[in-house]
Amino acid sequence: MKWNKFRLKTTTEAEDIVSSMLYDLGVEGVQIEDKVPLTKEEKDQMFVDILPDIPEDDGSAYLTFYLEEGEKTKELLLNVGKELEEMRAYVNVGECTIEESQTEDVDWMNNWKKYFHQFYIDDILVIPSWEKVKAEDEGKLIIHIDPGTAFGTGMHETTQLCIRALKNYVKAGDRVLDVGCGSGILGMLALKFGAEYSVGTDLDPCAITAACENMEENGITEDCYEVILGNIIDDKAVQDKIGYGKYDIVAANILAEVLVPLTPVIVNQMKPGGIYITSGIIDDKEETVVEAVKAAGFEVLEV
Repeated sequence: MKWNKFRLKTTTEAEDIVSSMLYDLGVEGVQIEDKVPLTKEEKDQMFVDILPDIPEDDGSAYLTFYLEEGEKTKELLLNVGKELEEMRAYVNVGECTIEESQTEDVDWMNNWKKYFHQFYIDDILVIPSWEKVKAEDEGKLIIHIDPGTAFGTGMHETTQLCIRALKNYVKAGDRVLDVGCGSGILGMLALKFGAEYSVGTDLDPCAITAACENMEENGITEDCYEVILGNIIDDKAVQDKIGYGKYDIVAANILAEVLVPLTPVIVNQMKPGGIYITSGIIDDKEETVVEAVKAAGFEVLEV
């Protein structure tokens, strides 16, 4: 199926009311592009070390929407034009020019799969559910991970750093906690390395779903891996559920800004002599994290 793509130029002042008007006329979704600076709250929610470079706000905004081909499209556009003209009496709607183009319908749910294939992390084979294990790989350490809405396919360098550290430090019978578990890859690999029990926490409900789905793909049951939704840093209920003085190893592949407040809290969940593995740290934040772990009573074993 072909879709008509429409890109309407308006102003940041009017983008919300124009979007609302489009919804009222039957447009099911609108993409908004503008150059409005991010608020402090928005920056805090992005959880990135390097913020995007946004050009200076010039007051313009673009609203993009898609419609099927047909007579109703012409009628809808006529109504859009009428509504915009009426709005001019009380809000600056700007040029209101509309660029039109066509785009083919794409099977986004499956087409992205051609970009993700099985790969090795040292001697560990990471393989998606739609690929088969080759005969020569039978018997190797294999983990099934499907890319999705949660971080942690194993391709990112920070994930691989954590995996290698877990492989080095996990002992048979260990209990492992993964803070910010994403796809669940670290907790599941810890079990494959010999751990007895893993717990994963995350703030994102999508991560909990993804972790559970990946557990099923790997034949891992809830009696050896539990995933918990919530913020361990400031939620006492989550801390209580995870437990205190229980974990031989804690892994946290997040960001320095999260690791700093997490570290003095997480020490309470760990056994004396436990191992704390942190990653997701850009180089100029290294000292910040080192200071935080030392202040919490940890000894740095390796970097």
